[in-house]
This record gives sequence, C-alpha cells and structure tokens, in this order.
Amino acid sequence: MNSPTEAPTAKKKFVLLSLLLLGLTGVNAQVRLGVIGGLHSSNVQETNNIPGWDTTVKKFESSRSGAQLGVILEVPLGHKGFFFQPAITYTSKGRKYAKNNDSAAAAATDTIYAKQNLNLNYIDIPLNITYKFYLSATHKNSFFLSAGPQLSFFYSGKLTSESLKSPGNKYANESDPVSVGSGVNTYKTFDLGINGRAGFEFGNVMLSAYFSRGLTSFYNAPYQGTFHHELVGASLGIWLSSADGAPPVAKKVKIIDSDHDGIPDDVDRCPFVPGPESWQGCPVRDSDHDGIDDKHDSCKNIPGLARYNGCPIPDSDHDGINDEEDKCPNTPGVARYQGCPIPDRDGDGVNDEEDQCPDTPGSPENHGCPLIKKETTDKINFIARNILFTSGSDQLTDSSAIALYELASLMKAHPEWHLTIEGYTDNSGNPVKNQQLSQKRAAAVLTNLVKYGVPEKQLTAKGYGQEHPIADNKTLAGRAVNRRVELKLDLQGK
Repeated sequence: MNSPTEAPTAKKKFVLLSLLLLGLTGVNAQVRLGVIGGLHSSNVQETNNIPGWDTTVKKFESSRSGAQLGVILEVPLGHKGFFFQPAITYTSKGRKYAKNNDSAAAAATDTIYAKQNLNLNYIDIPLNITYKFYLSATHKNSFFLSAGPQLSFFYSGKLTSESLKSPGNKYANESDPVSVGSGVNTYKTFDLGINGRAGFEFGNVMLSAYFSRGLTSFYNAPYQGTFHHELVGASLGIWLSSADGAPPVAKKVKIIDSDHDGIPDDVDRCPFVPGPESWQGCPVRDSDHDGIDDKHDSCKNIPGLARYNGCPIPDSDHDGINDEEDKCPNTPGVARYQGCPIPDRDGDGVNDEEDQCPDTPGSPENHGCPLIKKETTDKINFIARNILFTSGSDQLTDSSAIALYELASLMKAHPEWHLTIEGYTDNSGNPVKNQQLSQKRAAAVLTNLVKYGVPEKQLTAKGYGQEHPIADNKTLAGRAVNRRVELKLDLQGK
C-alpha cells in the first residue's frame, strides 16, 4: 500500500467526518460548528540504541514548519462550563535534516552537504474536553483550557533529499513518496496521541496555542527505535454558528451508488463498476495492458514500468542496452563491456581488441603499434655488419664488443622493442654442422646482450645454417657475405 492509493480513501474519510460534524450541529441548539487553522513547528522525537547517533545524526535534525486546517464542533456538557470539542483537521508533520561537511569530512565522505525534508500529512481527530473561564456576564468572552486523546490517520507523505557530491560538485535533488504498511522502512496508517489547547474566545473568534504528541511509534525503521510526532503552534478559529441557534437541516435525499465510487447511478456511465469522475464513473483504460492506466501512462500503446510513467526503460545512447544496465548510458557501447565502448588503454585511437600494442601508443596503420623509423632500422643493420666471429667457431671477435654494447644500449632504452637474432653460414661443409654453428653464433650474440643488461624476453636467437644466402656461394667474396648475423627489429606486442 502506498500514498497514491491511500490519499483518495483518507480524503473520503475527511469529507464524511466533516459532514458528520456538520450534521451534529442540528442535534441541539447549543451545538456550534466552526473552522480552525494554524501554523506550527513539527518535529520527530526519536530514540534508538545506535552508537554515536546523538553526535553524528541527531544534532543535525531540526523541526520544520507546518500547518493544520479543519472543522471543529462544540457540544455543551451540562451548565458547568465544560464542553466536548471534537475536530477533524488536515495536519502536516515531519522534520528536517541538514549537514554541511568541512573540507576534510567532504573529502572522506565524497559529500559537501546533505539535506532531507520529511513531509507527512495526517487527518487528525482530537477528542477534547474543554473548560471555559468566563470573562463576561454574557459568556461570550472566555479563557479556556482544552485537552484529550487524538486519533491520526496517514494521508500522504514524501521524502525530499538534496545533496552536493565531491569531486565534481554533482548536485542531486530527489523527491520520493513514502511507503505505508507494516514492512521495514514503512509508515503506519494510524497513530494515537494526546493534544491540548489554551487560549481566549472573543465572541465567534477563538485564538489559541496548541500542543500535540504521538504516543505510538509511527515508523517501522530498519533498526530498533521509536518515533513520535510532536507539534507546537498557534491557531485561529471562527465559529460559523452561534450558541443560541443552529442552521436548518437540509432534507436528506437518498442517493443510490451501486458501485460505491462516489458517483450516483443516475450520472454513472458504469454504475456497477467503480471508476473516477473524470471518466464518468467508468474505469480508466489501460491500452497497452502494462498495469498503468492511460491517465498516468506517458506511453499508452507501449508496455512499460511505473517508475518511468508507463514507458519502457530508456536507452539514452541507442546502443541496445537499457540505461539501468548500461554503465555508460550516454555513450554508445557494446554488451560485453556493459554498454561502454571497447577500451583504448594507451589512448592511440585503436581499441584494445584491435591494438597489437595495447599499452604503447602507436599508429592505426601499424595495428596500434609505433612505427619503427627507417634510420633506426638502418642503424640496427649497420651494427649487425660489425658483429664478427672467428673463423669456424661461435667466438665473437674483440671488435664486436663495441657494436654489441651500442645495440644493448638501444634495446634497454626501448623496452617495447623485440630483437630476433638470425645466424647464417655459407654452404661450405656439412649442412647439419652449419646449422648448429649458426644457432651457436646467434645464441652467443643473445648471451652477450643479456650480459650487457638487456632483458632476455626482448631477444630471440635462431640459426638458419646455409639457408637464405644473399650472395653467390660459388665465389670467395659471396661466401664471406653469406657468413653473417642479421638483426630483425619488431615490437613486443606484435
């Protein structure tokens, strides 16, 4: 049960009770009917066993202003100055909460300030006994005291929240109807309390101060605690009839309302089915059968949800993932990333699924990897031509040390590089032994580079023997060229 469905019922009760009080004025010539209204300060007296609540929450709660308006009846009880004064009023109650954090607290809680306004409206029925101290012989002026029990019925309510979040100074303002029932975080439909008034009466005008306090806990909190309404205010009352007469009672006409919807059968287009007056007593249609009638449905022909006024869950970025499941609701994305675009960790414009170097900014035409400049390739090739071995072995010559040291410096400066060391021989001798020798020579280069501080994961050594000659093995000069080491530079991610 919630306040939108409670309000019409409470309204009917208010009207019926008001009519009842009006009808009672015809019982006795001494009965008077009046209107009464006023302003008050409303608060909630809360007790609980939450550690530190008094210093962290309670001191930031305060009263809120409210009002009451209704009708009051006065029935004399004998001739001793006592009167029975029942009334029925529409009364606003609740409290405020406001907390402003200093910079340190705001940084710790991500909240600069938070405010809440609890606004609850009740139909109050005080049943008071009043005693008047007459100040004139005509009994028209008096000082009075009035007190008695009070019945309160929940009418409507809402909780308004306002906050400013840090970082980003994100401002939020929400207003939600409160829930009524017996479950956790709900408000009770009935509250019993006491009330009292004291003031002066001058003819048909009544000025008074009033106080009321609930005796039952009106809120089902998610923790152990009690909650009691407390009001202090002032009111003005005006008697509509004098004590020596009563308004004529209108002749009652029997009204037939078969479906009890408040619309007489003679004007009800659906006399046996309840419906609102705006639909001439017939139920409001629900064209899309989503449980939300067309009067309150913003998407009458498309099934939706109540929290979106009868419309489907929105998809702000039109990526096929609704906003409640979309972690990037304003940016088109894909389902496997919960509605967000495919990430691009290195920010080079190539998403991680297509980027062969996802942690190193590169070029789209090189699959997200940096382009290796031609002068770098030329330098590596020059170094390769200066890596030499003694004849028939894998022993590096002394002159190769300079080239290896320079190559190691380059590799350490570029951890994203990967170097493949390829060893080759000419076609002299046994092919199997040539392959083994070329592998040993490539491994010797790798070992020396690691010795100079190059991580081994950046290096690969492979011998190809007499394969892939680049010169004619039939000549002495050609065979010398084919006995070589080649250095192939690429990137770690490729």
